[in-house]
Amino acid sequence: MENEIRDVFRHCIRFPVPISASVVSDEPVDTAGEKRCITVLTCWSQCDLERGCKLVFTQRWNLLCKQDTIEHVLPSGMSTQIHGELLSCPSPSGTSRAVIREEAGNQHLEIWGQNGLEKSLDLTALKKHGKVYEDAQFGCLAWSPCEKKLLYVAEKMRVESLGHSSFASPNENGGQVLLEEQDKSVYVEDWGEGLVGKSCPVLCVADLSKGAVIVYAGVPPHISPGQALWAPNGRGIVFVGQWNEPFRLGLKFCSNRRSAFYYLDMKGNCECLSSDSLSVSSPRMSPDLCWIVYLQGQMFGPHHQCLKMMLYDMKNRTTSVLVDVVRRAEKGQFAGIYEQLPSQCWSADSERVFFSSACENSKAMFSVDRSTGRVTQVCGTDALRLDDFGGVQLLTVQKDLMVMSCSSPNQPPCLKVGFLSSVDQAEDMQLCNLGGAYVYEGFDWQPMLITPPSQEENHQFSGLNFGAILLKPYSPPRRKSPLVVNIHGGPHAHFAAEWNATAAALTKLGFAVLMVNYRGSTGFGQDSIECLLGNVGSQDVKDVQRAVLSALQNEASLDPDRVVVMGGSHGGFLACHLIGQYPDFYKACAARNPVINAATLLGTSDIVDWRYSSVGFQYAFDRLPTPQSLTAMLEKSPIIHAAQIRAPVLLMLGGRDRRVSPHQGLELYRALKSRNILVRLLWYSDEGHSLSKVTTQSDCFLNILLWFREHLNLVDTHNS
Repeated sequence: MENEIRDVFRHCIRFPVPISASVVSDEPVDTAGEKRCITVLTCWSQCDLERGCKLVFTQRWNLLCKQDTIEHVLPSGMSTQIHGELLSCPSPSGTSRAVIREEAGNQHLEIWGQNGLEKSLDLTALKKHGKVYEDAQFGCLAWSPCEKKLLYVAEKMRVESLGHSSFASPNENGGQVLLEEQDKSVYVEDWGEGLVGKSCPVLCVADLSKGAVIVYAGVPPHISPGQALWAPNGRGIVFVGQWNEPFRLGLKFCSNRRSAFYYLDMKGNCECLSSDSLSVSSPRMSPDLCWIVYLQGQMFGPHHQCLKMMLYDMKNRTTSVLVDVVRRAEKGQFAGIYEQLPSQCWSADSERVFFSSACENSKAMFSVDRSTGRVTQVCGTDALRLDDFGGVQLLTVQKDLMVMSCSSPNQPPCLKVGFLSSVDQAEDMQLCNLGGAYVYEGFDWQPMLITPPSQEENHQFSGLNFGAILLKPYSPPRRKSPLVVNIHGGPHAHFAAEWNATAAALTKLGFAVLMVNYRGSTGFGQDSIECLLGNVGSQDVKDVQRAVLSALQNEASLDPDRVVVMGGSHGGFLACHLIGQYPDFYKACAARNPVINAATLLGTSDIVDWRYSSVGFQYAFDRLPTPQSLTAMLEKSPIIHAAQIRAPVLLMLGGRDRRVSPHQGLELYRALKSRNILVRLLWYSDEGHSLSKVTTQSDCFLNILLWFREHLNLVDTHNS
């Protein structure tokens, strides 16, 4: 049985996932100029279980086009694996490609052209800064308009004092901080889970003609710069500045951190272009260099939220709201913006902005008209429609060519391309297949929209629905399938009806899978997000249970006597609540890095603010715990139901988790062991919160399957 489980998981996790795309050339192929050849470079990630690692490879596609119609897609040839690339960016002219690469601990900036490697800078040897940032919160790599300079973000260099004064100019030493002997043991804050070791980012410019790197001074010390891009004339930089005072809070998965939008000129003068009491991200310059769109949210409160899209007028230096927060959406309509914008998201005429966003149980693609603010869903033609897929992720829009990754729960990701249509055609465009796995797995899926009964309504936010996605295996008639209830973390996150290797593998192994988007999930409007504040541990628990009962009532093929539950982080919090509040209903539980006791988690999490917000308290940096707040956190935690738990529990913990301390899981482990409840704990000492290493994912999946099969009496008991 173990070999079959491994083989199925290997099959489902092996499908490549597109992670980026760019148009690298656009050349005429006839004298009249009516036909052209567009080259698209795509980058993919693929899991290799044999080596226990993620591979990254590229594919090139040549599109033969007549005006704005794709006539032929030429085969890409062999894929090419790439090694050590942290960041890459084609030049605006398409003649060069910049790469920041790390090998054997050293980092290099490489410039590649038609004749191979044209220039290489050893960034480590230059000793101007520390490690380059490649993450989504700070990282960037941008060519200057003249293509002679490159902009990126790196950690400030920390050097030991030489015992004498430094008279270097601010522009030369802005990336260094001198450490005296007594400083060596001083604690250095970083930006938390997923950003360990990243503390003091600085803006760096590599001058290719001089072979030198300059670290720019002028950024106020209370902010940390990132997500930078060149101002139109190349004489300045615009960037997002994150407040790092009075101390840093965890930033990954959090769109509620105090930040603002800044302009820095080459003389070191820094100007704030937005409100400085909100949260901003994703600045994107229009092709005509006249406009910047960026996303804006509230500070504190829900750590993930529905965002505004703001429009900054470069000429008049004014800001307006282009897309407002959606409080509630009509069924199937645009439900707001919840994720970062693609790096290239403007139409060529600078009139429209394109993005993907959660919408109920799906992820769809939308455009917004810069002049009117009208939002329209991008659908495609009748023959090949994007809304045939449950998940559509926009990768890039360049020269009006759009590249998208499309998938569904039973269809792994594939790439689609098409030219933008005119506005009056409601974004219906001709689409072509570009690459990916054109595979349909042998199971069904369906979205569910659920209305809470009156006794489970939140009367402050009445009338809210929530969702779920049900995957059903093909099984012989009259044989009922066991049901795995899968709960996402966050809690302000989302299950889209897209490819999910774990859910697909569970279904292929004979389980039905219910993925629940309880109230508080993204994709249902800001009211849904806010209605969960103060109601964790009750409203979200009831929503999951209501979704399970609805599925069992409506699907005769599901076995109500064989229901198990799994989830990670807040999903683990809910899974453990469910087996404590409904002790006779669930036959087994598997929880990854679960929140067990919010009161004891308070002092160990990198997002201490969420511990207050989740139970209904306002957070401030100087807030101290009170008996009232600690009691509320305890009362809403699964640990208070531990004495009622009877289901066997499998715990999977990351020893380096900064978001949910592994001692949370240990607290439940000891509570269950003391009561002779069957519990098994897997400890991954070098893993963080996401348990993301390929070997860890495989080991977790195998153990979860064996655990569920054993306690549903699907196989003989194995040694645990």
